[in-house]
Amino acid sequence: MNKESFFISLFNSKFIGDDAAFIDGFLYSSDAFFEDVHFKRDWISLYDIGYKSMLVNISDAIAMNAKPLYALISIALPKDMSQYDMEILASGIKDCAKKYGIKIAGGDTISSDKIDISITIISKTKKPIFRKKIKEGYLLAYTGELGSVKKDLDRLQRGYKISKNSKFKRPILRDAFMQKANRYIKACMDISDGLFDDLSKLSKLNRIGFDFFKKIPKRVGCSGEEYELLFAFDKRDLKKILNISKKTRTPITIFAKAKRESKFRNLCRPNHF
Repeated sequence: MNKESFFISLFNSKFIGDDAAFIDGFLYSSDAFFEDVHFKRDWISLYDIGYKSMLVNISDAIAMNAKPLYALISIALPKDMSQYDMEILASGIKDCAKKYGIKIAGGDTISSDKIDISITIISKTKKPIFRKKIKEGYLLAYTGELGSVKKDLDRLQRGYKISKNSKFKRPILRDAFMQKANRYIKACMDISDGLFDDLSKLSKLNRIGFDFFKKIPKRVGCSGEEYELLFAFDKRDLKKILNISKKTRTPITIFAKAKRESKFRNLCRPNHF
């Protein structure tokens, strides 16, 4: 049983089901970034922990074609953290927020044995892009390259170091691509739980399957926390999508076509349970 999906299903709300809740022109999204679940302190610096905790939340807004405006931050801090450590952690959060024009509006702090960060992002959009609306014949694509995050996570778990440019440390968000391609994208979500897991969500929601153009290795399809965009578009807009990909220097991989005959099954282990 997928415990994450089951628990979410216990809350019968029309606003649940996308990367964020769309209410009266605003998007509300929230993600947790917890020590010993998403990171270890000896893997990445306190600055990178703070910066990434904001990035993974901003990713949801970008996937739904929204401009993030405000952030509410709830954070649990270990009792043994020094004032200097807290300043470094906070500087990562503030620098990322500043880069994307986000104002930190409040939150909560408590004492704990570990660093646990939960951030709520409030965004605005005139044209939200949801996970639903995939029709038969639409093409499926993702931005960037997948697989490196799982590879680097495996290295960290074996006690090795990873590159300072690793996407595990600093995900690459595709806001420039989304800003230009949003008029052609019919459905979208960010790849947080792995391509195969997120495809299964799209399949169930849209009651549709996928005809793959080529086999995708498990190491690629099961790599979680990539934060690339997974999107669907009409094949008539293929040239426009490819042109935007080139102009924004955003690599994309078109890997499947939506079909009605069957549903997609995820064969990866859950990332969070």
